[in-house]
Amino acid sequence: MLKDIRGRVIAGAFAVSAILAASPAAASFDGTWTVSIITTKGVCDAGMALPIQISAGRVASGHSEVSVSGRVAESGGITVAVIQGLKRAFGSGKLAETSGSGTWRGGLCSGTWTAQRI
Repeated sequence: MLKDIRGRVIAGAFAVSAILAASPAAASFDGTWTVSIITTKGVCDAGMALPIQISAGRVASGHSEVSVSGRVAESGGITVAVIQGLKRAFGSGKLAETSGSGTWRGGLCSGTWTAQRI
């Protein structure tokens, strides 16, 4: 009985994932974006520009030295994790058709970011 319920839950989760991944609204953010990261608090790099790729609502890095992963919702809400060596930062914000903005926090530093679709 428990095994059957667990199997149904897993199958349902895969079905929901497939529907979300195929969503045309989430796909409207697909493409290459340039993200400009600005530090406003803490002693970290003043800023940097980072290319990212969005495909079917999934965010990935377009830069070999920085790992970026995350999700974009149909509404344009975005959450990401950025890893460079031992440094980790987490960001959130909102994308529109060709631009976006938000905030990030990592360790003792925080700041803002803006994005432009290329």
